[in-house]
Amino acid sequence: MRVAVIGHVEHITLGRVPRVPGPGDIAHATDLRTFPGGGGGIAFFQLAKSPGEVHLFTALGDDEAAAQVRAGVEATAARIHAAHRAGPHTRDLVLITPDGERTIVVLGEPLHPEKRDPLPWEVLASCDAAYFTAQDPEVLRAARSARLLVVTARRRAALIASGVRADVVVGSAADPREASSLADYPVRPGALVMTEGPAGGRIETAEGTRRFPAPRAAPARGGSYGAGDSFAGAMTWYAALGLSVDEACARAALHGAAVLGSLEPIEAQRPLPERPA
Repeated sequence: MRVAVIGHVEHITLGRVPRVPGPGDIAHATDLRTFPGGGGGIAFFQLAKSPGEVHLFTALGDDEAAAQVRAGVEATAARIHAAHRAGPHTRDLVLITPDGERTIVVLGEPLHPEKRDPLPWEVLASCDAAYFTAQDPEVLRAARSARLLVVTARRRAALIASGVRADVVVGSAADPREASSLADYPVRPGALVMTEGPAGGRIETAEGTRRFPAPRAAPARGGSYGAGDSFAGAMTWYAALGLSVDEACARAALHGAAVLGSLEPIEAQRPLPERPA
């Protein structure tokens, strides 16, 4: 199995706060963690916990944050294809409140690979699956050469501009940037998956809409950061193995729930199997 992840990887600083600060407030964060993350990063690390050959297509800045992100992704067995950007790398500040919810402050614009970057785009045609969370429609057209194309609903504009048909679009119904239905896509994907946290989620196809349950889980001791992107990475893997979208979502839900017990989502991610049990 060969899988590609295409998109941004941020430098994350995460910590607990008693509440999200209001106007004029000061919040003191505790239990600080730093790691590579973001929508592309968390999905990448989830897929890197598979026995497959994983390729990351991304872009990195030229500062200390970029060096730390590079060191983190290169510590995996994956193959890293990173375009260079002159300037600071994107940093995210993630605040976890006692209820486990996360609030994210993004410092700078996320860095994405572009088709004009001298990266080995031809690899995509040999991939069993590609997970896209970048911005360039031309890159998305190249990603369509993979056998299976999964696109985050966050990149709906890029998907529409590309004109290609995604096999699966995945997002969160609670995120206004991602909440959507099949009717929102001029070229309708094969399936639209919207997660709904502890309520599970829904799958919409041309045949209709059905639901998938969330796994029974203990109350979160960590935070919700990384749950949705871990789900997306795992769902991509299971769908690439040949499982139906319904079965892929049911299994991926276990991977999304796994990170709720930790402030370090990458360490808490479950490994992905070589084949369905």
